[in-house]
Amino acid sequence: MTFQEYLSYFNQSLTSLNTTEIGQFLDLLVDAYENDRTVFVIGNGGSAANASHFANDLAKGTLRSMDQPKRLRALSLTDNVALMTAYGNDEGYATIFEQQLRTYARPGDIVVAISGSGNSPNVISAIEWANANGLHTVGVTGFAGGKLKQIASTTVHVPLNDMCTSESVHSVIFHYVAIELPKRLYKES
Repeated sequence: MTFQEYLSYFNQSLTSLNTTEIGQFLDLLVDAYENDRTVFVIGNGGSAANASHFANDLAKGTLRSMDQPKRLRALSLTDNVALMTAYGNDEGYATIFEQQLRTYARPGDIVVAISGSGNSPNVISAIEWANANGLHTVGVTGFAGGKLKQIASTTVHVPLNDMCTSESVHSVIFHYVAIELPKRLYKES
């Protein structure tokens, strides 16, 4: 495949997205800001990198001023390596996100789970716990969406059978959200 062919493939991937899902995702994040909810972001591998980057963009990138008191609270549960590996070593890798949610989350908070396959056991465990404990769950998926697409309250699905490009499209979605969200938070046009 030439780079030009890849660009065509990538652009076709972007046009296959359901923009209604992205709009619902944005609405949910506006609600989190307005109602002082925390947004937790989780994922493995490339999705962990996307989780870290997206949480950073939500927490810092949505600020109009470094002095503003009201902020969107967002944390990536992939960033505390010591805690993740302690849970992984002592309790099993399948609960590394669930255990952190048990510590930090409150009913009404939001969990954004990023999984290309939609079948990562630690992501599914966290979403099942979140659903059972009054959190709103968002599944950001690729491929057919897996179990995550079935159990998340809200989904943003990238219908690609290609992990690398799915993760890239996820990143584009997150960057769009990071650009659009401040406009909605501060009622700018």
